[in-house]
Amino acid sequence: MNKKVFFHSITAGILAAIAAILYNRIYFFASEADFSKVLNVYSLIGLNLMICMVAGLMYSLLQKLLKEKSEIIFNFLFSISSFACVIIPISMTLPLTISFPELFPGLAVPMVLFPALAWFTTKPFFPPDKG
Repeated sequence: MNKKVFFHSITAGILAAIAAILYNRIYFFASEADFSKVLNVYSLIGLNLMICMVAGLMYSLLQKLLKEKSEIIFNFLFSISSFACVIIPISMTLPLTISFPELFPGLAVPMVLFPALAWFTTKPFFPPDKG
């Protein structure tokens, strides 16, 4: 992974984590459902950074293997895999101590899409090298 992709991954991960934390707080105040035992600030930061770093590794690998078509293939794969991961929070079984478990998908499903959204949002700040 080159330096530009690394910093793009870190930037996207931080942006996605901030969006997730803000959305978590807004959702809590709107619904009064506390899911902090399942999704806390540290897990949101860790998950978003990890997903964006893995995306950066995948992007670098595709750049080496596919050269010119790597951007299109990566965008397609990242979008499809993000959409497919929506099933994870929908199918989760929460502990019995959690109140309002039926509201959890409303919190977690949008968060699944935050890393891809942050990646695509920050992409113009990290243009590809010419040459």
